[in-house]
Amino acid sequence: MSVSHTGLRVAIATCAQFPSLYADDVYFVSVLERLGVEPVVCVWNDPSVDWAAFDAVLVRTVWDYFQHYAAFLAWLDTLDQLGVPAINDTRLIRWNTDKRYLLDIEQAGVPIIPTRLIPAGRLPEALLSATKGERVIKPSVSGGAWHTVRGTPGDAAFDQAVAQLPQDLDFLVQPFIPEIASHGEWSLLYFAGSYSHAVIKHPASGDYRVQEQHGGVAKQAIPDAAIVHAADKALAAVATLGHREQAYARVDGVMVGGQFRIMELELVEPLLHLAIKPEAAERFAAHVLERLCGLGRQRSAASSGSTS
Repeated sequence: MSVSHTGLRVAIATCAQFPSLYADDVYFVSVLERLGVEPVVCVWNDPSVDWAAFDAVLVRTVWDYFQHYAAFLAWLDTLDQLGVPAINDTRLIRWNTDKRYLLDIEQAGVPIIPTRLIPAGRLPEALLSATKGERVIKPSVSGGAWHTVRGTPGDAAFDQAVAQLPQDLDFLVQPFIPEIASHGEWSLLYFAGSYSHAVIKHPASGDYRVQEQHGGVAKQAIPDAAIVHAADKALAAVATLGHREQAYARVDGVMVGGQFRIMELELVEPLLHLAIKPEAAERFAAHVLERLCGLGRQRSAASSGSTS
């Protein structure tokens, strides 16, 4: 692959906890450099960053945004005001950072894990009226199992944990899905709207959380055609809701009773499992370059129009 100097600069947005390039993105960024793009890793809430110096921002490991949500939304506003586009775009990011989007795609005909959206103050009342069985409760804006609790309503320890949840947040209430532990959770990766590859994630023994920091393990796997079709349908529903520009996406779901049900759609800062699929990293880098060139043409056209 020969190097061409495009003069394009892209900010790779991360968080203070991961101020340098995350291991999974290393090869992808090296391909960008070989394509002539200058990638610069920037902490999203670092006040010293001059975002206007970049042609676009690629949002990657901003894995603390939910802990600083108002500031994160204000940062997106700043990018808009500066005319610096994000990949994916800021409108899609705002929609996807709040997991109430699950209710939007359910209305569009996508099977999801049964989900209720409940303000914190109404959780005890809502759980009293719930059907029997374990529940998982998580903030609608969250990540990494932050403020997530699992248990059975009426159990003293669970009820106490629910009572201690932050009162200024809205929460998703979902049934505990035992298939996550017994069969695993699928993650399907997409670039430029096309399916690329997949992993299946299993929690540590005795746990239900599949995230690596909680002992979860992800392995490359090949989903059957029905799972890929269901993931395609979920992203198509996102497009019908007006979010057609999906440079990258991860579809998380689980098979329940022979049906693939969506757990989350990750279009903001997903781990993309690029390290296990170098050709996917190359395709993604080529698409980012294409997007950057397209954005440059749009800005040039807009500038010409304003001076004519």
